Amino acid sequence: MTAPSDSALFSLPKAELHLHIEGTLEPDLVFELAGKNGVSLPYSSVEELAAQYDFADLQSFLTLYYATMDVLRTESDFAELTRRYLTTAASQGLRHVELFFDPQAHTARGIRIETVIDGISTALEQAERDLGITGGIILSFLRDEPVEAADTILNAGLSRRELLLGVGLDSAEVGYPPSLFQDVFAKARDEGLHVVAHAGEEGPASYIREALDLLGAERIDHGIRAVEDPELVVRLAEERIALTMCPLSNLRLRTIDTLDDHPLLRLDAAGVRVTINSDDPAYFGGYVGDNFTAVRDALGVTAEQAERFARTSIEASFASDARKKELLSEVDAWRG
Repeated sequence: MTAPSDSALFSLPKAELHLHIEGTLEPDLVFELAGKNGVSLPYSSVEELAAQYDFADLQSFLTLYYATMDVLRTESDFAELTRRYLTTAASQGLRHVELFFDPQAHTARGIRIETVIDGISTALEQAERDLGITGGIILSFLRDEPVEAADTILNAGLSRRELLLGVGLDSAEVGYPPSLFQDVFAKARDEGLHVVAHAGEEGPASYIREALDLLGAERIDHGIRAVEDPELVVRLAEERIALTMCPLSNLRLRTIDTLDDHPLLRLDAAGVRVTINSDDPAYFGGYVGDNFTAVRDALGVTAEQAERFARTSIEASFASDARKKELLSEVDAWRG
C-alpha cells in the first residue's frame, strides 16, 4: 500500500485532544511578548532560546516551559498565543480542538484566571468564525502542586464555568498519582465538567487504572505504558477508552528511545482507540500534522490507519453529536 503523502496527511480532517496552549509558545513570540511586556529574558536571541529546546526528561522540559510563559501577561497575549496555534494547526488539518491550559502557572504570577480564559476563548470564537474550527477549554491541575491548590483553582475557574469543557491533570507525573486528586475531580464531575487525565507517560500503568477508577477519566492522555499491563490493554479496548498519544513529545522527552519503539500501532492492533496529537508542539518539533507524518515515516502508518486515528479523534471528542457528524463527513470526503 502506498504511504500517504505529507499533503494528504495535512489535509486529513482531524481533532486535537492533547494540546497545551502554553506549549505552543514559539521562541519568536516569546521575544515579541517579552518586548511588549517589559520582561527580561536570559537569552540574547530567538536562536539562543530555540537551542534550549533539547530535553533530558519531562522535568527539564517543564523548567523551561514554566520560565518562558512568564511573558504571557494580558488577555490579548493569551488570545494571540491561541490564534497563532490555531492558524498553524489549521494548515495541518485541524477542525476541532480541546486544549489544556495551566491556570496555576499563571495565577502564581499574579495573572487572574479570567484573563487567561477570556483570552483563549476570544481566539477560539474567532477561529470558529474565520477558520471553521470548533473547540473548548480544559482546565488542567498541576499534579506536583498541593491538592488544596487544585481545589482553589477549580473554584476560581468556575467563575467562567460556561467557557470550560472539562478538567485535566498534568505536569510532573512520577510520585503524584491520580488518587491524590480524587475529591477535586469528583467536584468537577458534579459541576458537569468532562474529566481527562495524564497517566502512564513517565508514571506506571497503575496510574492509568487510578485515573479511570478514582477520577472517572473519560480519556487517558498519553497512556504509552499501558502496554506493560496486558489486562489493562484488554480493558481499554473493551471500555473504548481513547488514548491521546503524542509521538514527538514521547521522543523528545525520552520516554521512548526512537519513534520505532512507539507502542501506538501495538495498542491499535489490540483494539485500543488511539489518537495522534502534538502536546507542546513549539517545544517538541511539530504540530498535529507533523506527528502524523512522523509516525508514517517511523512506523509505516498507512492512509487507512491515519484515517482511523482521525475518526477516533473526532468520535472521542466532547463535540456535539451534530458537529461530530459534520467532521466525520469531512473525513469521508477526504477518503474519496
